[in-house]
Amino acid sequence: MPTVLITGANRGLGLEFCRQYAESGWNVIACCRQPQAAAALQELAARHPSLRPEPLDVADFRRIDAIAAGLAGSAIDVLLCNAAIYGDEPGRGVGAIDYEHWSEALRVNAQAPVKLVEAFLPHLSRGERKLVVAVTSLMGSMADNRRGGSILYRSSKAALHAAMVSLSIDLKPQGIGVIIVHPGWVRTDMGGPQAPMEAAESIRGMRAVIEGFRPEQSGRFLNYRGQVQPW
Repeated sequence: MPTVLITGANRGLGLEFCRQYAESGWNVIACCRQPQAAAALQELAARHPSLRPEPLDVADFRRIDAIAAGLAGSAIDVLLCNAAIYGDEPGRGVGAIDYEHWSEALRVNAQAPVKLVEAFLPHLSRGERKLVVAVTSLMGSMADNRRGGSILYRSSKAALHAAMVSLSIDLKPQGIGVIIVHPGWVRTDMGGPQAPMEAAESIRGMRAVIEGFRPEQSGRFLNYRGQVQPW
């Protein structure tokens, strides 16, 4: 039975990833800051014994190390880095940027996925799939930025892209692949109620991309349909 570790598992895309993988018979390590307070995740875990909630704030790197140590000797097939924050706030654009929030966005959105890869590298090496998946946004594309704004979020996701490309090169000798996936505009807390797509559709698409991964795709920026996205 393959194993996936998912961050940001308590709501939105992360919760739907957990649901679909659990229903497909995977072992699911579902990480979020307060799993005991995540009613939907707890309900899902009650229905699927293969789903294991774990408390994890990805900004706490010591906690990442602790979970990795607790899983020492086990295998992880897919490391799914989904947790993210937006960071930007109305009225906090150029001239009023909150640099502490910017640092937080960079830590959560760009640094934490790299730390997760470092901590779980032995586990990935034992897995059969050996794949890192970073859930991102087209807002991290510099080529696609025609509207400006959202400096904190855009820059943190662009940093994530750069880091993941480097990891794809560095980890290639170990047979570990890396892909960066844009889920589309989805109705979640972050995407908003006006988004045109349900989470279930996006996750089905991203799971198909993950399932069909080929080594030559490592380092690519893809959308939930598997199409290459602009950098």
